[in-house]
This record gives sequence, C-alpha cells and structure tokens, in this order.
Amino acid sequence: MTAVLTKPGLAQPRVPALKVTQARVALSEFTKFRTLRSTKWTLATAVVLMIGIGALLSAVQASQYHPGPGASPGDVHPIATSLQGAMFAVVAFGVLGVLLMSGEYATGMIRASLTAVPRRLPVLWAKLTVFAGVIFAVSLVTSVVSFYVGQAILSSHHLNVSITAPGALRSVIGAALYLTVAGLTGVALGALFRNTAAGISVFAGVFFVLPPLFMLLPASIADHVSQYLPSNAGEVVWGGARQLSYPLAPWTGFALLCGYAAVIIGFAAWRLHRTDA
Repeated sequence: MTAVLTKPGLAQPRVPALKVTQARVALSEFTKFRTLRSTKWTLATAVVLMIGIGALLSAVQASQYHPGPGASPGDVHPIATSLQGAMFAVVAFGVLGVLLMSGEYATGMIRASLTAVPRRLPVLWAKLTVFAGVIFAVSLVTSVVSFYVGQAILSSHHLNVSITAPGALRSVIGAALYLTVAGLTGVALGALFRNTAAGISVFAGVFFVLPPLFMLLPASIADHVSQYLPSNAGEVVWGGARQLSYPLAPWTGFALLCGYAAVIIGFAAWRLHRTDA
C-alpha cells in the first residue's frame, strides 16, 4: 500500500469547477433519454404503428379499387393513405413526451436535476431540444419508409405517385413535423401537471376525444370550429383531416399547432420556475 504525502503548508492544485452550460445540460438529458428502456420500446411501437397501419390502409385501398365506369383514381388519396399511420403513432410520441417529464417527478430524480441546474429552466429547454431532435429524426425516416411502402402497395392498381408529385414531399416532411410538435406538447403537459396519468389523459383528450365530440355538434358550428382544434390543424400538413368541410391551409394549420404547443410550454416553464419540485 502506498500513501501520498504532502508537505505541510503546500497548497494542493485546485480542480477547476465545470460551469453549468446549456450544452452540458442537453448532453446530460440526452444520456438520460437514450438509456431509458421506455424510450426504445415507445419509439419502436411508433415506428411499427406508422409503417404498419399505413401499409394496411394502402392495401385496403388497393383491394377495394375496381377499375370501371364508376371508378376514378381521383377518389384515392395515395399520399395521405400511406401516411395515415401518423394518426396512431402520435399516441406513442405523446405518451413518451409526458413520461420524459412526469417520470422524473414520480421517481424524485427531478430534485437532483434541479440541484445540479438551480436556474431550472435550462433543464426544460434541454429536454425539449433533445426530444425534438430524436423524434424528428426517427419520425422523418419512418415517414419516408411509410410513403414508399404505401406507394409500392398502391402501384398494383397504378394508384401510386412519386415523391415529386405535388404535395408529396411536403406531406412526408409535414408528418414528421406534426409528430414532433405533438410530442413536444406531451413534454410540456408532463412538466405542467407533473403527473403521468394527468398528462396522458389531457393529451389523449385534446388529440382524440375533442375532434369526434365536435363532430356531434350542429354542422353550422362544427364546420367553422373543428378545423381549429390542435389535431385537425396539425394533420392538414400531411394530408389528414380530410373529413373537415373547411380545413386550414397546410402550413397555416401547422403554425396553429405550434402556437398551441408554445402556449403550453410557456405555462410549463412558468410553473417550473415559480414552484418547487
């Protein structure tokens, strides 16, 4: 055994303290995000849902199309059909977003995070940045695969289109953007409510319960209000929400969805800054 001897009065070299920067906080959050088992399983579920349901609906569309006097290729929407799985993948991304924040409150790890980053808000910005980067990358690749798989299935009846068709590239990228912003809304809800059940319930209510409820209203009201709901506004960017009588323009609807997300993120930041964990 050896011992390190120091001369009395000899000052030891000081180890410089690392400053808390936004980049270091983001790296820490990325490490936590990628090491969670729920992250891998939820992302895998979202990929399977989007590609699988898009392929299934494309196959149904192809099997039900029978060329004839009353049939028209214009009745088929190949782009939206191949991307229809986004309506179901958004569930997985939204739940993952809620868990990203509420999970730390449930385990108490949020206290350690806020002790290391006492200014608090950099933690939220880092989580949002990491989540947005990962989800957009995954959903963009998934969206591209869904599009080409759907078009390959529809090509059996020559109903397919190419990526250069009008609106195709915008829809493919728009689906990834829609899923990313919807997932960020889930992160904000998790930070706002700090409870997994509450966050998921509100997310599901806004994206899946409100739209059909509004369809039960008189047409004079539903036709002029439904297009402003978060899910309906966001879906038009990839060709969804075709049931609406007066849908918003694609990028207008996406901008409105971003506005909803920004408001919720603002409330979440306010609560994180003003109240204890």
